[in-house]
Amino acid sequence: MRAVCQRADSASVTVAGEEVGRFEGEGLVVLLGVSVEDTEAEAVQVAQKVAGLRMLEDERSLLSAEAPALVISQFTLYGDVRRGRRPSWTRSAKGDRAQPLYERFMAELESAGVRVERGVFGAQMEVTLTNSGPFTLIVDSDELTSPRRG
Repeated sequence: MRAVCQRADSASVTVAGEEVGRFEGEGLVVLLGVSVEDTEAEAVQVAQKVAGLRMLEDERSLLSAEAPALVISQFTLYGDVRRGRRPSWTRSAKGDRAQPLYERFMAELESAGVRVERGVFGAQMEVTLTNSGPFTLIVDSDELTSPRRG
């Protein structure tokens, strides 16, 4: 699982002309990709890491700042561009596998106390944000200790 986390002063997501998620003030925009290898354990682990990352002003986390996260599903984070010009999506989980893990990730953030705004899984979305810093980190479950990898 990959989470691209961007510190933002405001963010919103629109689907078919309708705003479906927004925050004003300090928070994180999280672009979340799910791989074919991911399990619920990775969703929990990555969510816990994101909730505690000290990315906000004065080295605060979403939890310590009581700040929101706007979470957007993004299968393209597992695009493979090593060959040719057309990306391969073989590492990206299909929707029926990815959506429950996307939902589990957000549920874990919420259970930790983070206010979660969200996009619409699988939809064409327009994401707008005011990037702060800019400050962007990538959390990749392949780089964290997990039960699957020992």
